[in-house]
Amino acid sequence: MSFNPLEHRGIPLDRQVRNWREMNVVPVDPDRADPYTKCRIITMNGIEVEAVFFSHHFSRVCPDPEIRRQLAQVRYIEQQQQKTVNWLLPGQASALETTISYEQVAVDLTSWVARMEPDPYLKQAYEFGVLEDFDHLYRYANLYEMIEHRKAEKIVGDMTEVMPGRPTKMEHRDAADNVRDPYDRNRAEPISKLHALTITASEQQTMNFYMNVGPQYMEPIARQLYQEIGLIEEEHVTHYESLVDPGETWWERLVNHEYNECYMYHSMMETESDPKVKAIWELHLNMELEHLRIACDMMRRHDGRDPESILAPELPAPVTFEPNKEFLRDLLATQIDLTTLGAGYVREAHERFERMQEQIHGGEEPPSERVIDEHRELFGEEYRHEPAGPHPVSEMRVPARSR
Repeated sequence: MSFNPLEHRGIPLDRQVRNWREMNVVPVDPDRADPYTKCRIITMNGIEVEAVFFSHHFSRVCPDPEIRRQLAQVRYIEQQQQKTVNWLLPGQASALETTISYEQVAVDLTSWVARMEPDPYLKQAYEFGVLEDFDHLYRYANLYEMIEHRKAEKIVGDMTEVMPGRPTKMEHRDAADNVRDPYDRNRAEPISKLHALTITASEQQTMNFYMNVGPQYMEPIARQLYQEIGLIEEEHVTHYESLVDPGETWWERLVNHEYNECYMYHSMMETESDPKVKAIWELHLNMELEHLRIACDMMRRHDGRDPESILAPELPAPVTFEPNKEFLRDLLATQIDLTTLGAGYVREAHERFERMQEQIHGGEEPPSERVIDEHRELFGEEYRHEPAGPHPVSEMRVPARSR
């Protein structure tokens, strides 16, 4: 059934504050939970972190104390939601296990968005980025077996394959070449705006997670790998956030953020397999409906426009976590050698790219390559999980005897 969040009233804001007992949610079981339940938790944590950050940034440039107080009231609830969602993750899981789930989110969420994106330029941006996150999953999976002596398929299941993507060492680009052209806010489909917000939020939380978790490791190769991939995640945040039209007013952005939260919670509720987690998605959706109503009222008062003029008349089809093996294999076979030049994409190495490669690597192999070499030294081979068959790029396949 279609669902228009503008037609529904949620929980009144003054009834949304929760006490400690209500926020003390039971985490999912790290060994029994559906891998995609963990992906949904990580995704919604990123959505809430973005909501809180955006509200803070808006407040910092807003001179009206009444508006700032209204933003603060909604923001307090958003950060309670963020903590409730993030605390669903199990404490028994190591930071590296959570990292692998983060990369599964990046792979399968971005793949789904790329498949559903109607704008060819935006679609290409998602296709380009996902091959890099796919490679990050492979590098962290090899680190995981080295440090914790466990295999990544125990975390991602058979939903997501683990094998090389666009090599991480080739992902270091001149910062100017990470900036894409934005969509036109007056012409872009509403779903395109939601996609850009969702993937920006996902990559932003990954960037933040790695910059904080990385130095907590003692093993030199782990510290170095988090440092290297953390640099790429910053590139990805730049890549995706630049897709958003900077001409959008703060009120447009506020309404789009709240509408996207409704969309994402509704999507998670519709697709969740864990009843206890699903109940949280439903509760938060009913909170977000009120946040959206407040944002729409503020837009009418302060921007002089009707929110219906920029929003979809009903929520799009739910965001779905599902295997994307065939889609990713097609991308690997056709786009693995791409890099960026300006706001576009090229196959040949260019001057800025080569200069950055020399500056960052200095003629040495980066951690992302050394982690594979060290894994081979320890185990005699690298770690891969390829249930759909050998790598689609012949040069990146391993001998038949390797796993």
